[in-house]
Amino acid sequence: MASCPPSSSDPTVAPPLALPLAREELDRGAVARLDPGHLAAAWAREGTEVLWLQGGRAPVADGRLVFTAPSGPVPAEAAYLGRGTAADRGPHGREREVVSVAVEPPAALPEGAGHRARGSRGGRPPRRGRRPRRRGHRAVRGRRRETPNWHATHRFCAFCGGATDVEAAGWVRRCRDCSREQFPRTDPAVIVAVTDPAGRILLGRNAAWPDGLYSCLAGFVEPGESLEHAVVREIAEESGVTVTQPRYRGSQPWPFPRSLMLGFTALAPAGAEPVPDGEEILSVRWFEREELAHLAREGDVTLPGAVSIARALIEDWYGGTLPDAQTLIT
Repeated sequence: MASCPPSSSDPTVAPPLALPLAREELDRGAVARLDPGHLAAAWAREGTEVLWLQGGRAPVADGRLVFTAPSGPVPAEAAYLGRGTAADRGPHGREREVVSVAVEPPAALPEGAGHRARGSRGGRPPRRGRRPRRRGHRAVRGRRRETPNWHATHRFCAFCGGATDVEAAGWVRRCRDCSREQFPRTDPAVIVAVTDPAGRILLGRNAAWPDGLYSCLAGFVEPGESLEHAVVREIAEESGVTVTQPRYRGSQPWPFPRSLMLGFTALAPAGAEPVPDGEEILSVRWFEREELAHLAREGDVTLPGAVSIARALIEDWYGGTLPDAQTLIT
């Protein structure tokens, strides 16, 4: 007989993590954008804001994304990102709709949109505790890069090679020759906070990272693989440790370029000695709570950025906010 799933009051079931970038503070308008005239109507509507992307980089002023009002005809590269929820109203209480437009440099941007541009990978995380000036900022920040990247790499049909046209307010491309529809892709990846019976956490350093940066082990889910099996496989491949009891904690869209990070915890056996694979992972080791806090405070270990699910998983294990050696405003 199948067992019943644990109830939400079961003390062995951890509550979901509160994750940045995972809150839907913008209504995507999935049904409305199927209307061929929806994007044009939104472009002409008072209260709509435009985020101009130049070569995949977004304009920033005072550490915040810069939006402008629409002007002129709707650009071919425009994509509808969504409308604000009831709690996210624009100036004077108007409904706020957001459109992104991707242009390639050195294209001229509209007046007011040419502030210092920032790439999604560059720079330090924002100051911890610093809040966006308007709700929905983080939702736009994640979504604004995924769709333009997809448009830039899918101008031609993967089946017949014909040119594709934009539909569904920027969320579908249709081939002119064979009429096949193409949609933006999302790649699921698991990221795992591995602990042992002594209460330590297992962190690793990727070969592509700077010295001292440690994070949770992670990897993409393979075709036909369950999330739980991906957790066990990835940890074994990267550290040589066989884990049990994978438990889901939350998910976070991570637009670098199109990942969905699925956070888990898992348990390693007592006395497990990790060994890095030597290719993707150069170093992997156990950390105790006070040890990690001390190393982070002194700058000997750098932790993932404050908006990442990796940082949330690590601080959930730690039981509070971990220090950083330095904090810079981007």
